Amino acid sequence: MVGWAVLFVFLGLAGLGSWAAFGISRPYKGYAEPERFVEIPQGAGPASISRRLADAGVIRDTFSFRFELARTGSGRRLQAGEYRFDRPMTIREVVAKIARGDVHLLPITFREGLTVRQMSELFAAKGLGTAQEFVAAAANGQLVAALDPAARDLEGYLFPDTYSLPREATATQLVARMVEGFERVLTPELRARASARGLGVRQLVTLASIIEKETGKPEERPVVAAVYSNRLRIGMGLQCDPTVIFALERAGRYTGNLTRDDLRFDSPYNTYRYAGLPPGPIASPGRASLEAAVNPADAPYLYFVSRNDGSHAFASTLPEHNQNVFEYQVKPFRK
Repeated sequence: MVGWAVLFVFLGLAGLGSWAAFGISRPYKGYAEPERFVEIPQGAGPASISRRLADAGVIRDTFSFRFELARTGSGRRLQAGEYRFDRPMTIREVVAKIARGDVHLLPITFREGLTVRQMSELFAAKGLGTAQEFVAAAANGQLVAALDPAARDLEGYLFPDTYSLPREATATQLVARMVEGFERVLTPELRARASARGLGVRQLVTLASIIEKETGKPEERPVVAAVYSNRLRIGMGLQCDPTVIFALERAGRYTGNLTRDDLRFDSPYNTYRYAGLPPGPIASPGRASLEAAVNPADAPYLYFVSRNDGSHAFASTLPEHNQNVFEYQVKPFRK
């Protein structure tokens, strides 16, 4: 009788194992919605994880899931986070996904040269929150107080990059990560080179933001930096259109076209009226513009004008500059 009992137990276990082995290779989707999100908390064990997945309709049963964990030794490799499921999956696939830590993240890319307001609009467009939440988070100048005690907000200090965020990430969390990105780029070497040129952190970022707004061509950044460095050295006004546009946007007066009247707008950011650098950054510069600000080209230029193809013509004298203006801004538009 004992022999028969052992045989029945053996057959039962073999059958259960076969059933589980068959179960782990069958795709399953037990939810009606197009997608289902499952949150795996930090420290959750296999039993808790399997129950969450079964309750969500991601797996058919908990036993097959735990059988696969035992078979593959994946139990200790399961990672916390939010996971997205949007198709029938086998238990093998589910286990592998969680063991890889393939959590659901939403990417958001901020290109170089965006203002806080423009970033806030992109944040809202991505469905991560409201523009007002982003602006409010970016008003916390204390995040860079150690670098720039004068900073009232984070304009210029939110590093442009691609950030991958959980669905529940807040504007405050994103802004903090962007400041961390800026701090990583602002290396001690970069700050030392800025200091050697007589630039504090705020001045460095302000100059870099102007360079960023003036050209999108990598090879032109050091040359544009040379123009503004030369003007600053001799006390010549920067006469930079993007600083005026920034001032007008802050005042809600920018219409998309810069007029002669706009160049007379009274603002400390209007570099046509006030010499030297404006009070602070006018956008978020990238690494290349920060580098250009501390390492401008060895060039005598004081002027540049757009060629209307994304590039610029540079000049050392006013007559030469006037000729470039005629060549690229007047002659092409004559009837």
